[in-house]
Amino acid sequence: MQPEEVVRASADTLAAAYRSGRVSPIDVTRAALERIRQDNPALRAYCLVDEDGALAQAEASHRRWRHGAALGPLDGVPASIKDLFLTAGWPTRRGSPRVDPDQPWTVDSPVAARLREAGAVLLGKTTTPEFGWKAVTDNPIDGVTRNPIDPGLTAGGSSGGSGAALAAGMGTLSVATDAAGSTRIPAAFCGVVGLKPTYGRIPLYPVSDLDRLGCAGPMARAVGDVAALLDVLAAPDDRDPNAMPPPTGSYRAGMRRPVRGLRAAYSATLGYAQVEPEVAKVVEAAVTALGEAGVEIRAVDPPFSDPLDVFTVLWSTGMTPLLHSQLGGSPHGIDRGLAELIEAGSRYSVADYLAARRAALDIGTAMGAFHREYDVLLTPTVPIEPFAAGHDVPPGGAARGWPEWTPFTLPFSLSQQPALSVPAGLTSRGLPVGLQIVGARHAEDLVLAVGAAVEEALGSTAGATGDCA
Repeated sequence: MQPEEVVRASADTLAAAYRSGRVSPIDVTRAALERIRQDNPALRAYCLVDEDGALAQAEASHRRWRHGAALGPLDGVPASIKDLFLTAGWPTRRGSPRVDPDQPWTVDSPVAARLREAGAVLLGKTTTPEFGWKAVTDNPIDGVTRNPIDPGLTAGGSSGGSGAALAAGMGTLSVATDAAGSTRIPAAFCGVVGLKPTYGRIPLYPVSDLDRLGCAGPMARAVGDVAALLDVLAAPDDRDPNAMPPPTGSYRAGMRRPVRGLRAAYSATLGYAQVEPEVAKVVEAAVTALGEAGVEIRAVDPPFSDPLDVFTVLWSTGMTPLLHSQLGGSPHGIDRGLAELIEAGSRYSVADYLAARRAALDIGTAMGAFHREYDVLLTPTVPIEPFAAGHDVPPGGAARGWPEWTPFTLPFSLSQQPALSVPAGLTSRGLPVGLQIVGARHAEDLVLAVGAAVEEALGSTAGATGDCA
């Protein structure tokens, strides 16, 4: 395999090549590290790269494959972890200069532990805004993360480092987070695949302060790789009291289920969002292609109104504990927007919080009833094209804060449902557009199956077409 093939290959392709001896995990890891050396200075997708550690892991994987003792289909596959997850041996700075890197880092989060157990090669940590607080990616330590499709544009956030790394070929898999769209937004902007699973599907430690919003989000360039990664990450970990029981089957196998005859609701606006015409056109074409593949499509909006105010209460009150748990009681020196968010959260009362929590539960209840009639809901992932890097909101637009420009991702974090962003196609400027596929709680296998059907129906035309190479 040539280097460009290697850095773009799926996990399945790599496993087959390892098994046959056609290529080794050492070759693949070296190719990924070379791509990082080449592109990361401009893109700022990684905040930490461990070349020596990655090569040592690759050599161990090579020995396992050579002796027929591979740990599974992800053994030797290059992966990255967002810098919000504890990873033993590496600092977890969370994008903040207020976090001291010179301290013992001896604990693996559940996602880091599961990746090690699967034999994945951990390349490094991907960039996040401070504490993952917003839907673009920049921080005072690492600067601005840029989109490989056009480095003048944002990669989205808060998992923009993961999205940019995957789009540029700097690894095959990445583990991100999603509490408001942080996996799905960069997946849409960078032309890759990202899943927000059902809340509790992937164990977390430490458990997020973002009450019943925060999830780990598997990301890759293909739906099959996201499913394979979810198979690994959904294993139990008793440090998370909110974690669900382990799945009863394989998501990788479940995504192969036929989709013909499934019933899908298509909501172009959720009844309240404004969508750029180019984005709407691309999403409409993807939905049409899915209908031609045998899914029954009906245009219908889900049964809730704009939950922006509800989200604002839960997001700000969830961020406020950072003031004491991470910042020693003082917001000095952090991102100004994060400081304002923490201050706003402190002004809400317990009654305000409980009312917002009730409203979120009501959305979940309404969507439970909705999915009795419709297997999935289809929407745009983000209603706009990627905008200029270094800005929290599109310059010159009407949005005052980032939640205002991502109306399609917020509701399904509140309702705790699985939601997948898959590439839907490209605008006339060659910029990626995402299609969001939402399922009932616990229906990751169905969401992934529909995502795979979209991928098959659209072929290679849906995703990103270029990078910095």
